[in-house]
Amino acid sequence: AAVALVIPLSAGAINLAVGSQVGFGAILVAWLLVNRGVPIVPAVVVTIAAGGAIGVATGIMIVRARIDSFIGTLAVSSILLALVAWLSNSTQILNLGTTFQTIATNELFGITYSVYFTLLVALIVWYVLERTPSGRRVYATGGNLEAARLAGVATSRVIVLSMLWCGCITAFAGVLLSSQLGVGDPTVGPSFLLPAFSAAFLGATQFRGGRFNVWGTLVAVYVLAVGVKGLQLAGAPVWIPDLFNGVALIAAVALAKHQRLGARRRLSRLAGRDQGTVA
Repeated sequence: AAVALVIPLSAGAINLAVGSQVGFGAILVAWLLVNRGVPIVPAVVVTIAAGGAIGVATGIMIVRARIDSFIGTLAVSSILLALVAWLSNSTQILNLGTTFQTIATNELFGITYSVYFTLLVALIVWYVLERTPSGRRVYATGGNLEAARLAGVATSRVIVLSMLWCGCITAFAGVLLSSQLGVGDPTVGPSFLLPAFSAAFLGATQFRGGRFNVWGTLVAVYVLAVGVKGLQLAGAPVWIPDLFNGVALIAAVALAKHQRLGARRRLSRLAGRDQGTVA
């Protein structure tokens, strides 16, 4: 979910529906398997496609209806929560089958398959963002929308595609979540929103000079997970993880903004020295 969030954030869009998208993917694949008897592979493909369709609809709403991404994705989140409640009748969907559960829980060299899936997705997203012209257009759009448009970048298309791939990846995360839990739980999705944002912003402070990036986000995920687990093992109250993630998000956003301001000041000083040298 955090890796998926890096894509629209890099394009300058805020996706507050990322947690609900994970929850929707988790419930949809469970509903298809149990309530409709769809085989595993088609159920997973349909779930990922549905996630991508939600992303496209959200992106079109942002670029065509001119709705701010913050407000638009907040509304989409509420709609998805309603769909989750409707599909599941607000109860867990059970009996997903042992074969489906092995997708996330089987191990290779002592590491579960879900970790390998995460690394594969992260590698693909990193390559596209850092090593292709498409990635440069994403960062250009997020850096300065108007300047990117004047430079010939199809910024509307970039935003829609970023939401598309975010939707596909979060839906796949939902599939892995249901496989790991062994049930379709309608309550788990929203809990991924705050940790995903915390990891994305914290990762931006550690690598690439305040720019959203994949590997920094993955490192931040594990840093946050270790912190939460340590508090739990120390016997902290159940509300401590939420407090920890909230404080981490505030600190990460503050640090990222500080780094960007520092970089701008350095560029301004260098520009001033160059002008003085020319004079």
